[in-house]
Amino acid sequence: MELLYKSTRGGEEKVTASQAILKGLACDGGLFVPENIPQFTTELKAWKDYGYKQVAYEVMSLYLTDFTQEELMECIERAYDDKFDTSAIAPIVEADGAFYLELFHGATIAFKDMALSILPYLMTTSAKKNKVTNDIVILTATSGDTGKAALAGFSGVAGTKIIVFYPKNGVSPIQERQMVTQKGENTYVVGIQGNFDDAQSGVKKIFGDKELVALLEEKGYQFSSANSINIGRLVPQIVYYVYAYLTLIREGKLNEGETINVVVPTGNFGNILAAYYAKNMGLPINKLICASNDNKVLYDFFETGCYDRNREFILTASPSMDILISSNLERLIYRIGGEDAKKNSELMNSLAGKGSYSITEDMRKQLEDFAGGYASEEEMEAKIKDLYEKTGYVLDTHTAVAASVYDQYVSRTGDRTKTVIASTASPFKFAQSVLKSIDPAYDKLSDYEQIDVLAKVANVRIPNAIEEIRTAPVIHDHVCQKEEMVQEIKHFLGI
Repeated sequence: MELLYKSTRGGEEKVTASQAILKGLACDGGLFVPENIPQFTTELKAWKDYGYKQVAYEVMSLYLTDFTQEELMECIERAYDDKFDTSAIAPIVEADGAFYLELFHGATIAFKDMALSILPYLMTTSAKKNKVTNDIVILTATSGDTGKAALAGFSGVAGTKIIVFYPKNGVSPIQERQMVTQKGENTYVVGIQGNFDDAQSGVKKIFGDKELVALLEEKGYQFSSANSINIGRLVPQIVYYVYAYLTLIREGKLNEGETINVVVPTGNFGNILAAYYAKNMGLPINKLICASNDNKVLYDFFETGCYDRNREFILTASPSMDILISSNLERLIYRIGGEDAKKNSELMNSLAGKGSYSITEDMRKQLEDFAGGYASEEEMEAKIKDLYEKTGYVLDTHTAVAASVYDQYVSRTGDRTKTVIASTASPFKFAQSVLKSIDPAYDKLSDYEQIDVLAKVANVRIPNAIEEIRTAPVIHDHVCQKEEMVQEIKHFLGI
């Protein structure tokens, strides 16, 4: 039975999965959501001995119903290959009473690889299915990780071009180096003088620029997105929570049917929304713990029912969470609002206009699956140091925020349910901040000296993603004001 997708704002006809992937953002500015969240059609225990690719097929086939088995399996096989440094794809490490789901074993050592390794293949397959002859222009804003993962995924893919905007002074040195050294004639990277929200708002505005869209069409191009607003990003993220649960059963760490809690360091709300979808499909998840850094707009939302971006934007050592407009939250708001597109549009228009909105008490009652928390920079640093000294296991800054929030949650509630913490980046991606947390004396070392020291401290091999950029030349040195993003796009496309 075919599953169709609709816009959270109600102004677009229902579309197939492949059409939703191609469009990225709905024409009315809304996000595509499935008509209903599919349910697991077999008992989960039947999959407990499956590898990652098999689990990916079983989960994704429930959402991408217009893909044939052969098409979907080919996308999966091409995505989850030897670019991952472990056959497990997403291994689990137990440390100090929690299970860390390592999502950083792909080509760019961040969790975005889990979805962005497959998105190019989903997109090019979707283009063929829908007889699209235009080149697809991937337009993406990044707070650090999505950019490189998308660039790596789309580089050299025929029929595509990719343009990434990032906040010039809002990503880590390693993150920036990974992006600006990216090879590929179809890639273009631009730093903007502004923050991530400026970049993301600019990209959304460009998607709604009908005059520009028409010009691109005339020149043989069409926009799509690699951000988590694209349903082709969200669906692959559901897989790793299902795989994590099955892994814990297979390893005897969990009984069949036993519930777990999930903690996710959260910025744009896509990763934790994927866990929410998994729960609604039938995965035995109890609490979804949403971890924020000092930019605690989501924590305040879960506490008060008011989403308010009117606040200071704080640059932290966990830059992928330095976000005040969490785009994927719209999908949750739409669902808890009874899938009322008119009501949802009013709330989103309020966010765009006033910078805030408030949900009703009835909607708040439907958020009982969630718990919010936040960790300051000091608490994040303390967690890295404490876990390292106790176990020798080293966390990156984002995962440390999640681990600190989990400690607070247990202290506050006494809930000792077995817990999976999404470990979203390699500590090598944020070596300076990680080492400084362990011992401030390391802060005096250069970037690459810190990489070498971290390898010894953590007792792990330096990832290829880091080794490759040590001597790689800078290819992309473009910087613009946030008002100049359209000009940059036209420049790259030669229009």
